[in-house]
Amino acid sequence: MSPDANSPDSLRFGTAGIPSFLKNISTWEGIEIAAKLGLDCFELELVKSNWLTGDIAQRIKQTATNFGIKLSLHASYFINLNSPEEGKRLASIERLLSAARWAEKCGAESVVFHCGYYGQRSPQESFQSIKNSLQEIVSILKFENSPVILRPETMGRRSQFGTVEEILFLCREVERLQPCLDFSHIHAREGKINSYAEFTRILVKVEKKLGQQALKNLHLHLAGVDYNEQGEIRHINLEESDFHFDEWIQALKDMKVEGTIICESPDQARDALLLKKLYLGQLKPEEKKFFEVQFSQD
Repeated sequence: MSPDANSPDSLRFGTAGIPSFLKNISTWEGIEIAAKLGLDCFELELVKSNWLTGDIAQRIKQTATNFGIKLSLHASYFINLNSPEEGKRLASIERLLSAARWAEKCGAESVVFHCGYYGQRSPQESFQSIKNSLQEIVSILKFENSPVILRPETMGRRSQFGTVEEILFLCREVERLQPCLDFSHIHAREGKINSYAEFTRILVKVEKKLGQQALKNLHLHLAGVDYNEQGEIRHINLEESDFHFDEWIQALKDMKVEGTIICESPDQARDALLLKKLYLGQLKPEEKKFFEVQFSQD
């Protein structure tokens, strides 16, 4: 049975990596503290380097299990499945395979990744190149009996492959792929998509392209975002941004979306808790600017 719309299990809220107010602690300690704050998911960040070992992965998995935290993993930023250089494309394939293998060791269900850049290729050529690379990767993961879901992410710069349409078509064309929808990126890429009606249209599009089940296990990213005519510049906190996150939360509730929301703001724990309180009806939209939370590392 699906959870109720306002059930904490319906949508989980968490952080991208160790909450920023914590210093000099391990990832498993960060997961424990996030759980004690009231968060329920956590994304492991392998974006710049692979810091995992077998022992660390086991401790992360055990801690997440003990505290009921759902894990995902963000793969390396240094992936470009559309690179015209075969060596770089093959290295990107290996990085994504490595991320999936480490995700399984940690007990993470999904791996989020950036597909790459258009470069000198057309969007159509880029799509085919990325699709071919992902089919190679999926074939290997199937052979290894990996349970990990690969989630290509919508991207915030116009030079990057990753419009909503591209990601949804990719997930239709390649088995075992499900989307990571970063609504901050979607907003920044075009300077729009910032209202209840527009958020709802995207969710309806997901349902039409991938089926209702896609809305029952959706992986979402959110942060405030600073942007220009080229798209995303940097992440900022939600209340410093122009993003209408209260309308976004209402659209998710009305569309009965289930899954995980990973907050990537600089103050990601505070923003994740802010979103969760709005979702659960514990904070009215007009009160959001007065939301306060006291963090302690003790």
